[in-house]
Amino acid sequence: MKIPFYPLQFHPIFKERLWGGEKLQSLLHKPITSNQTGESWELSTVEGNVSTIANGAFAGQFITSVLAEFPREILGTIVYERFGNQFPLLFKYLDAKEDLSVQVHPNDILAKQRHNSFGKTEMWYVLQADTNARLIAGFKEPIDAPTYLKHLENKTLVTTLNEIKVQQGDVFLIETGTVHAIGAGMVVAEIQQTSDITYRLYDFDRVDSNGNQRELHVELALDAINYNTVSSQKHYEKNSNQSNPVVDCPYFTTQFIPLAGEIEVQKTGTTFTVYMCVEGSFELELAGQNYSYSKGDTVLIPAVLTAFQLSGNASILEIYIS
Repeated sequence: MKIPFYPLQFHPIFKERLWGGEKLQSLLHKPITSNQTGESWELSTVEGNVSTIANGAFAGQFITSVLAEFPREILGTIVYERFGNQFPLLFKYLDAKEDLSVQVHPNDILAKQRHNSFGKTEMWYVLQADTNARLIAGFKEPIDAPTYLKHLENKTLVTTLNEIKVQQGDVFLIETGTVHAIGAGMVVAEIQQTSDITYRLYDFDRVDSNGNQRELHVELALDAINYNTVSSQKHYEKNSNQSNPVVDCPYFTTQFIPLAGEIEVQKTGTTFTVYMCVEGSFELELAGQNYSYSKGDTVLIPAVLTAFQLSGNASILEIYIS
């Protein structure tokens, strides 16, 4: 029996966070139930947080179950060869009403040794930014571990870190080892390796509703940190009706499509594609069937779907594995 594959959407998994707000609802129309919702996990295979398919013939099934049955068809030939049945990426939207903690992610080697996990390289696309919103990415100047620890002890770590003002459309690639923090007043789309490993370095001495500070991971982070300066911001073209390169790293490739009208899409079958609609709305036509998407939607295109049409007026992030 031939399986009629189609674009897959998922029920979002919401995460209440100390720093979260309500913009995932007001900006992206997510059905949040808390005014401290920090994250919407759009497509996840992280253990305990596996996405459920929301549409079509596979509706109600975990994405992992469908991957186990049809890994090549969904993942694509090169992705299956590299990862087997594992889905290698995690997609989120984040609402930072307050500053996130200063943190760092381990690389693949450390993450495997300590947590039997992938590392966590991630990319941020700024959907919305309040006036003077900023983020942290790396150090202002190279630093050594003893000096870093002294600043941490003296609560002056932030003075050593590189703050960058942001606006809508800015993109940052946060490689493993980069000390970083999303600042208050922005909503971002986040594309990352499938990992939930974060080492928290400093949390501005905040406490939760019970008066408890969140756990820090100072010792674990010491050999995970890149103490050199980094260049995280990515500049890219925005040519209409074509895929503009944004990020090309070992873990994923991201392109930016400013859609204004119609484009024909041809794929090779070697990789899945994920579209995140970050502005406007569009339709995807496949074999005479139309699928509609709007700002805040995330859709997984199985690798076997190699020819379709996009139409509308939208800004779209296109993500795949090279």
